[in-house]
Amino acid sequence: MAPSGQSADHRPLSADDWTTRALTLLMDEGVAAVKISRLCSDFGVTKGSFYWRFDDLESLKEAIAVKWCAQSKRSLEDMAGLAALEPLERLRAMTRGVVNDRMWSVQRALRDWARSDEQVAETLAQTDAFMFGLVQQTLEELGSAPDRARTLAGLLVYASIGFAHGPSGLPQPDEGDIDGLMRLLAEDRGTRGGDQPPAT
Repeated sequence: MAPSGQSADHRPLSADDWTTRALTLLMDEGVAAVKISRLCSDFGVTKGSFYWRFDDLESLKEAIAVKWCAQSKRSLEDMAGLAALEPLERLRAMTRGVVNDRMWSVQRALRDWARSDEQVAETLAQTDAFMFGLVQQTLEELGSAPDRARTLAGLLVYASIGFAHGPSGLPQPDEGDIDGLMRLLAEDRGTRGGDQPPAT
């Protein structure tokens, strides 16, 4: 074992090193794999190295949730920054980001964890609200009235959560499915005037 606070290659381990590795374990094997002994074994260090950076396992889990939330928000903000794109294309880019395999594995692991961890549940709720607001704003730019944009945003965000947390056999959306969703939204844009009463 390496001395306390250093990895096997004698590089000092930062709090981010521990958090990044723990997040990877969470994504690949689930929350049960996130254990101090497992992390120390992976790094080739003593438990003293862990306690140099964290008070306990719960403080590490809190750091994992915060790190994931920050990463997700940065990713969404990058998508929101695509202001030059027409709103439908912006939604297409956002959808592609949500349905990739890596994002699904993170979502599934964290939502399972959130059932028993209030801090993780709160962090997920903040991230979901951020995504909801971003989708609603884009739909309003597309031309939907605020109440309609809110309804559509809810359907889209809840669908993304359902795909992430649903049965493993659930078909994964492909480019054709994404194209179909964009056509539906485009058709909705072209027909939503039907909600208004006919002129007399």
